[in-house]
Amino acid sequence: MRRPTAPLTALALALTLALTGCGAKVSDDGKHAAKPSGHYPVTVENCGTRTTYDKAPGRVVTNDVGITEIMFALGLENRMAGYVMPDNVGNLDAVPWKAAYDKVPRLSNKAITREMALDARADLVFAGWNYGFGEDNGLTPASLKKLGIGSYVLTESCHHGADGSARGVMPPLEALYTDLETLGKIFDVEDRAAALVKRYKKQVADAAAKAPAPAERPSVFLYDDGRDKPLTSGKYAGPHDIITKAGGDHTMKDLKDSWTTVGWETVVARNPEVIVINNYGDTSAAQKKAFLTSYPPLANVSAIKHHRIYVMDYADLVESPRNPAAISDLARYLRGVRAAG
Repeated sequence: MRRPTAPLTALALALTLALTGCGAKVSDDGKHAAKPSGHYPVTVENCGTRTTYDKAPGRVVTNDVGITEIMFALGLENRMAGYVMPDNVGNLDAVPWKAAYDKVPRLSNKAITREMALDARADLVFAGWNYGFGEDNGLTPASLKKLGIGSYVLTESCHHGADGSARGVMPPLEALYTDLETLGKIFDVEDRAAALVKRYKKQVADAAAKAPAPAERPSVFLYDDGRDKPLTSGKYAGPHDIITKAGGDHTMKDLKDSWTTVGWETVVARNPEVIVINNYGDTSAAQKKAFLTSYPPLANVSAIKHHRIYVMDYADLVESPRNPAAISDLARYLRGVRAAG
């Protein structure tokens, strides 16, 4: 079903905006813009595109939980016009950013659209490829630019490969740190960004220091959903670093993609000792576990035979400021698995 187009007044307003209105313009010469005084103008690179900001955006619309919480972690809720997020992302009352969630309006629990950005008078949309942006839905940085709205693409989701279909250009935690540092420059909160990155790196290092030797690490498969073919994580999605830094051997570490599908025969052949379930979507974690434990081809897989299934929330597994804590929690579980033999 097609969503209704934006009201004419909103469209007319948006068409009067220029990217300089939100303080952003694409850099033409590929060089850093000079800074005659103060912090601005500042030029950053995001997923291969260089953009110069003359001032900080003031009406940002974010898509999805991890992206929204990156803004909150940087203390940028006062720079936001709203967020778009489905209902099935877990309990938001228990997160460190509850006050920010209470302050910033939730624009929709459906898919983000250009109309939402227009109605919110957004000057920047922060989303990712298949995390809101997509050629199929017509919401792209190029389409928003025509409306005078800037874009920032989640680094975990950057396109790569000959045909541009695969996603991810760097290790997941590096993507998180990159986005924090880049957004710190855009919004002139570099000190906050540096402090967060320092804290997160220490938290991850503390967990990794307790990990077993590589030869003793339990193998781990990430199961998102899917019956005919499982949706899982390649080396460029959050679970890869979460599993690896927590002391596990990621069974799909050779997949040069972020979130993608594989065949069940591959899962069986790699025989993971632990399966991590992504608690997300219309299918509950309990339903996913029931499927895995009753699916005949998996009957002899080590994780199923020994009942080693661990559930993690979606917001822990996508690029987000929850990743370091998720690593610490999974590390404790994996140490218990290895101790049990």
